[in-house]
Amino acid sequence: MFYEPDKNNHGLPHNPFKSCVIPRPIGWMSTLAPDGTANLAPFSQFQNITFDPPYVLIAANQKTAGGRKDTVVNAEATGEFVWNMATWAQREAVNVSAMEVGPEVDEFEIAGLEKLESHIVRPPRVKGSPVQFECRYHQTVRLPGNGVMGTADIVIGRVVGIHIDDAFITEDGLVDVLKARPIARLGYYDYCAIDSTFEMVIPGDNETMLQGLEGRPVAAE
Repeated sequence: MFYEPDKNNHGLPHNPFKSCVIPRPIGWMSTLAPDGTANLAPFSQFQNITFDPPYVLIAANQKTAGGRKDTVVNAEATGEFVWNMATWAQREAVNVSAMEVGPEVDEFEIAGLEKLESHIVRPPRVKGSPVQFECRYHQTVRLPGNGVMGTADIVIGRVVGIHIDDAFITEDGLVDVLKARPIARLGYYDYCAIDSTFEMVIPGDNETMLQGLEGRPVAAE
């Protein structure tokens, strides 16, 4: 089949676009409003951008009634945010924190989550999440869209602190992905959990390429 997104002429019962870009890591982002109210929200349009130094981004569409998401407003106003790894064990809390509520509501509380203090930035981390990135806001790129929700704010942050629960590091010094069981977004209402992994190394002896594949910063050598 072929269809043009602007015409939405796919002929299917549901738009397939998001089901074609899968799986997508979840950006479970915690921020603080200027008045100190904590905010927590998951974003399925999340990714790391580069590794030396590390940057991440989230793409946040507008609220259902229009207006920018609280995460975007808070990150820009305070210059800080935290990414928390969303896992199978905390999937229900991730889902609850996706509810659209007012900026005065603390999603940690409605999701039944405990806060952990960060080391460098002020927004709290999610207790029980095996990995968290403390981030400083870098910039926002705003993409115009259709309808009330179509416009997206791409928020970019530099990772300045990384927390990894020691219980999720193997004896070989690797992050134990299978033990952490991160979840990812698919299309429609579907998610997946990482239950298996396999390894492939690019052929050849290009050490610089392998360094990039591993994400080894030059400064660490």
